[in-house]
Amino acid sequence: MLTVGLVSYAAGTLAALVLALVLLTGKAGGVRKHLLMFAAAASALWMGISAAHSAGHAHFYATLITELLRDFAWLIFLGGVLTALITDRARARRRFRNLAMLSGGYLLLVASATTYRFAGGEVFHIGFGMDWLLAGYLVVPIGGLVLIEQVFRNTRVDARRGIKYLCIGTGSLFAYDFYLYSNALLFQGIDPNLWQARGLINAVAIPVVAVAVLRDPRWSVDIFVSRRIVFHTAALLGAGVYLLAMGVGGYYVRNFGGTWGAVGQVIFFFGAIVVLAVLFLSGPVRASLRVFINKHFFHYKYDYRDEWLRFIATLSQREADEALEPRVVQAIAEIISSPAGVLWWRRDGAFRPVASWHAEYAGLPAVQAEDSLPRFLDDQEWVINLEEYRKDPGFYTNLYLPDWMLAFPRAWLITPLILHDELLGFVLLARPHGQHQFNWEDCDLLKTVGREAASHLAQYEASRALAEARQFETYNRLSTYVIHDLKNLIGQLSLLVTNAEKHKHNPAFMEDAIQTVDNSVTKMNRLLAHLRSGDAAEQQREQVDLCPLLEEVAITMANGHPAPSVDCQARGIHVSANRERLGAVIGHVVRNAQDATPPDGKVIIRLFKHNDMAVIEVQDTGAGMDEAFIREHLFKPFETTKGQAGMGVGAHETRDFIRNLGGEVEVISRVGEGTSFRMRVPISEEVRNRIELQLIDNNRTPNDGRIQEASGR
Repeated sequence: MLTVGLVSYAAGTLAALVLALVLLTGKAGGVRKHLLMFAAAASALWMGISAAHSAGHAHFYATLITELLRDFAWLIFLGGVLTALITDRARARRRFRNLAMLSGGYLLLVASATTYRFAGGEVFHIGFGMDWLLAGYLVVPIGGLVLIEQVFRNTRVDARRGIKYLCIGTGSLFAYDFYLYSNALLFQGIDPNLWQARGLINAVAIPVVAVAVLRDPRWSVDIFVSRRIVFHTAALLGAGVYLLAMGVGGYYVRNFGGTWGAVGQVIFFFGAIVVLAVLFLSGPVRASLRVFINKHFFHYKYDYRDEWLRFIATLSQREADEALEPRVVQAIAEIISSPAGVLWWRRDGAFRPVASWHAEYAGLPAVQAEDSLPRFLDDQEWVINLEEYRKDPGFYTNLYLPDWMLAFPRAWLITPLILHDELLGFVLLARPHGQHQFNWEDCDLLKTVGREAASHLAQYEASRALAEARQFETYNRLSTYVIHDLKNLIGQLSLLVTNAEKHKHNPAFMEDAIQTVDNSVTKMNRLLAHLRSGDAAEQQREQVDLCPLLEEVAITMANGHPAPSVDCQARGIHVSANRERLGAVIGHVVRNAQDATPPDGKVIIRLFKHNDMAVIEVQDTGAGMDEAFIREHLFKPFETTKGQAGMGVGAHETRDFIRNLGGEVEVISRVGEGTSFRMRVPISEEVRNRIELQLIDNNRTPNDGRIQEASGR
């Protein structure tokens, strides 16, 4: 006899059995997979016996005993999931073993009590008339809910997405059991309606657990169902739903259509069948259905992780002098086993062939941006299948391909390269030598790698443009520094011309004038040599004695006012630098100090030693600067306080040069009091060693000498 309990538990048995059979597929999954398979099999056994009991073919005792087996299986499965979250493997195994022993021992005790009860034993109550056996069954779902709560709580927040369906499914099983036995404990007996509905509750909850299995790749569920079978099944199911809806519509027309009801029903049904036939025979509809089924019901044909890693490796693993464009074509072509390809890239308002892989592209024409192909790719972002285009050009609306492209050897696919919804180029791929069925998955993958390739190529183009811009920047910067040096030389010569009319009959003036002109000519020749050799001249270093160099700078700058004075507090200090360049840099600082100081003020060039650094200080009693100007403007190039008379690169050039020597620049200034411009430069290694030896000799005591005499004897 067909009863509610029989149907309910039969449905649950089928759901659990399907889950167990699904878990039999695949090789991965580990212990948790086997534990879940055991729980599903135990559930199928219990619900199968419960179905037999509902049909009158099994004893209720067998149902309760197999239920305890099912409870044990689910408890140790949850224990396995929980202990898998423990990183210490030895501790995890110990916890799992303790949980299995505790659960098994308790359920064995409940099974013994159940056997005692059905053997005619006495019924014991635990206060308020409650049956202690029912209380024992109630403890099991409570323990299961506690384990589920611990699993969810101990799972990382970012990983709960994969575990939530497992918790919902198993939680539903134990929550219903808790409600069933708490109701039974309260009313001194199991409610038959709740007991009969229990199978359907399991049939609903077990598929939720199956969803968790399918979402976790570690279970490795391998099931193959023919795409053709799924397609036809889905088509027939859709047709059935459609005809059912039309039947409801026909019934409505017949009953509410008045005198035309019967005729309207015939017309309605005939029209519905014609529409169904049109849909079944429609190629686009069938293709859309196939794509939907393949996307949502089957594994993908590509291992996307491997394909992506291979694609990125092909783009990045190239020689230093090798262009990126051929690698892009190769990376895209290898995705679908294409043997060759050509890349068109947008330049000067047109798409021009710029690279190829295993193909000749010399002589191929450019494609104008306003032509049909670029506009179609930009609007639709489709991968164009040329074989499909040859068979049915109307499938690609408003697309007209040139004859030379269709005549390209084995031309097959055109892949767009799109970045930020803008078409930057496209790749023409040749057909593989073997059979390759092009479908929606190939199309999606090619569009995705096309976007990534466009990003790489755009970045590559930007890097090349940036390198060219930096070359021009270097040239402009060098020219600016040369102009700055020429400005200082012009200032010296202008001062000479200004004083010539007054002092031209003075022999001493003429001697200074000749020396100034000679110095200017020498510096201009050095500037020309510096322009020819770039930074090479600046890299040519020598041992420079700083004190004589500072005295030469003071003599050169003596034409300005106030004339600088030199205070060498330490002599014999050498640094490794280009002598002329260091002198010019110090001269810039002195000239700036003179410009900021009134004629009756002071400019002092001071040299002293601090630790292993030589400190060159240019101190003035000029206007000074505030901290904000020093911090935000002093060393910023092309900013000056001298108006049109200044270039704004002197302080910036000075700091760069000193830093290249391994030193640093420090500026101390107060408004209205003056400025100290300190340049710290490392003392030459040879000089430092010599100074240390002199200090050792000077500090040697007579006792040291006597010890040496004694050791000599």
